[in-house]
Amino acid sequence: MLDIKFIRENLDLVNESLKKRNSKLKLDGLVQMDDIRRQILLELEDLRARKNKANEEIGKAIKEKKDAKHIITGMKEVSDNISNLEEKLKKAEDAVNLFLLGIPNIVHASLPVGDASKKEIVRSWGELRKFNFKPLSHIELSQQLDVIDFARATKISGSNFVLFRGMGARLERALINFMLDLHTRKHGYTEIAPPFLVNRASMTGTGQLPKLEEDMYKLKDDDLFLIPTAEVPVTNIYRDEILEEDELPKYLTAYSACFRREAGSYGKDTKGLIRVHQFDKVEMVKFVKPENSYDELEKLLADAEEVLQLLGLAYRVALLPTGDVSFAASKCYDIEAYAAGTDQWLEVSSCSNFEAFQARRANIRFRRKDTKKMDFVHTLNGSGVAMARTVVAILENYQQEDGSVIIPEVLRPYFNGQERITK
Repeated sequence: MLDIKFIRENLDLVNESLKKRNSKLKLDGLVQMDDIRRQILLELEDLRARKNKANEEIGKAIKEKKDAKHIITGMKEVSDNISNLEEKLKKAEDAVNLFLLGIPNIVHASLPVGDASKKEIVRSWGELRKFNFKPLSHIELSQQLDVIDFARATKISGSNFVLFRGMGARLERALINFMLDLHTRKHGYTEIAPPFLVNRASMTGTGQLPKLEEDMYKLKDDDLFLIPTAEVPVTNIYRDEILEEDELPKYLTAYSACFRREAGSYGKDTKGLIRVHQFDKVEMVKFVKPENSYDELEKLLADAEEVLQLLGLAYRVALLPTGDVSFAASKCYDIEAYAAGTDQWLEVSSCSNFEAFQARRANIRFRRKDTKKMDFVHTLNGSGVAMARTVVAILENYQQEDGSVIIPEVLRPYFNGQERITK
């Protein structure tokens, strides 16, 4: 969330950011609502001052044993007006806050301007494998190897759900353990096992609500949501808390299942594992000082890249343009792994800096050691990485002419040394 004072003092900057995002949101209404809020507050403060002065006069009169009835009578109307204004102020503040919750973060100056077609490929890693046979898609391989059962998943849950089985389930589990081990043992993250259901305050704190509520799975009888990513519960660990400067930076990593309705994407990339309603992911979350957050973003990106490097998967890093960066992010890189069977670059990680946007919504601050000044932390997160599409890339890029799939070397310890998936 952006601060109302910042918006009023930087209207041109915020409007320019909205324009770059191709947003039709107008800030005139917000300024008018805030003017009304300010006017009510001024009137309320004036009445409170009058009431305080009258209370002093009443106290003085009683002490001097003088009649204070006329002052008390006059204050009844003032007290009634204060109550009315307090109610009006709350409504005005609620209206301003609701508007603020709908304003996206300021996009970073380094982002290319435009829609998704303007994304900038920052770098690539690895070579695309050359096949002496026509590579199969992960759907065909899954059927031949009996590692994913899409038909029974549909029977159990509906379309766009997944049932891993046998070596497919083993591959999923191996990837989760490998990533958690890498991030905790080498990259310095603390492992978290978060709840998969969170409350509305948590979803609002990280920016999913109110804007993206239709894409979320909500419980019918409780105001709880299935998490779209572990970013939500992990970021909210420190909601409404004050950290000490010496505690920063904090690096946390978590495995979770992720649940997304994908309400606006029906008919788009819906076959196989490309776009599913439930998938596994290892997430990395950082809480850092504002002056370090963009250096920390590059380190976060490097941590996610190393996952693919160790898996031997060719990938590219894309800097997202202003029209494609998420609502809460100021800057975001996508990592796209190449999948040979479907001949696609698949997004397997997004690494974002939210600056103070989430921290202000979730009220996560830190106290500076020397000045004791309170500042909002900067939050970052990145997929480290998402499993479903990574499985696609492994199956399609490591397939052999005989139909088997070579297991990446770093995963073999999780397979008791087994080197390939066979029929």
